[in-house]
Amino acid sequence: MTPSPVFILAIESSCDDTAAAVLQNDKVLSNIVANQLIHTEFGGVVPELASRAHQQNIVPVIDAALKKAEVTKEQLSAVAFTQGPGLMGSLLVGSSFAKSISMALNIPLIAVNHMHAHILAHFIAEEGFEKPIFPFLALTISGGHTQIVVVRDFFDMEIIGETTDDAVGEAFDKSAKILGLPYPGGPLIDKYAQLGNPKAFAFTKPRVPGLNFSFSGLKTAVLYFIQKKVAENPNFIEENRNDICASIQYTIVEILMDKLKLAVKETGINQIAIGGGVSANSGIRKTLKEAEQKYGWKTFIPKFEYTTDNAAMIGIVGYQKYLNEKFENNSVISKARIQF
Repeated sequence: MTPSPVFILAIESSCDDTAAAVLQNDKVLSNIVANQLIHTEFGGVVPELASRAHQQNIVPVIDAALKKAEVTKEQLSAVAFTQGPGLMGSLLVGSSFAKSISMALNIPLIAVNHMHAHILAHFIAEEGFEKPIFPFLALTISGGHTQIVVVRDFFDMEIIGETTDDAVGEAFDKSAKILGLPYPGGPLIDKYAQLGNPKAFAFTKPRVPGLNFSFSGLKTAVLYFIQKKVAENPNFIEENRNDICASIQYTIVEILMDKLKLAVKETGINQIAIGGGVSANSGIRKTLKEAEQKYGWKTFIPKFEYTTDNAAMIGIVGYQKYLNEKFENNSVISKARIQF
């Protein structure tokens, strides 16, 4: 007898993207994301504006996800939502809606840790993408997080290294701001870096013991370097933009790789999976793929749409929690900071 399919409605609202997805077991039927362009003029996410935009977007986004998946709300097995970490106002919009759907349809409610979701996005069934085998090392890199995690099972994870100050995404975005590039600047640094010489300018890598990271010193080094060069030549940035971006990106990738090499040495695990918005960066992807040949690693890079904030990754955790009956009641609360 064939078991009945599990249909998970997933909601992600941790920052400035309103997202909904529908999964049938581990397969994504729809993955809808509404971006908030309003933050661009402010050079960063404004929490109050983000939560208001979520309120406007959440109903049409969920409606679009159900329609694209060709699944009715009566077919849903459970609803999963991002509990945290994230912006409190944004999280509350998603959790409130998920609780309402759970009550109205009398289906299980599943709370998901946003960082777990970035890691487990690798387990979405996607043609041409291999799933990692436990245990593996996850490098989770985003605007708010930089972590190396030992992943022993779907629900057994341990952070063995993390940033002591800025996250890697901040290092990209703040460096871009210094160069006069608009927000979000990380993708623009990547774009210009592909046209430049990565060894044109040398930036000192921070000396941080163990597996932890630090990016605030690099940001300061970039600032002082640019101020000095612009004082000598007002057109320095314009004349050297590609090389500056390539050099910044090269330094950041080197910092990440140094820690990964140490993590592999210390744990004996040579399966590496990356996740989070910054894993879309072409320099990081290229260097990781080269590491397969260079160090004998097995590397896993998710499909591009599952790297940035999306609901499909919430749905795959929701599916695993559904199978293990890890449900919540309506007293569950959103958390801006949440225990890993």
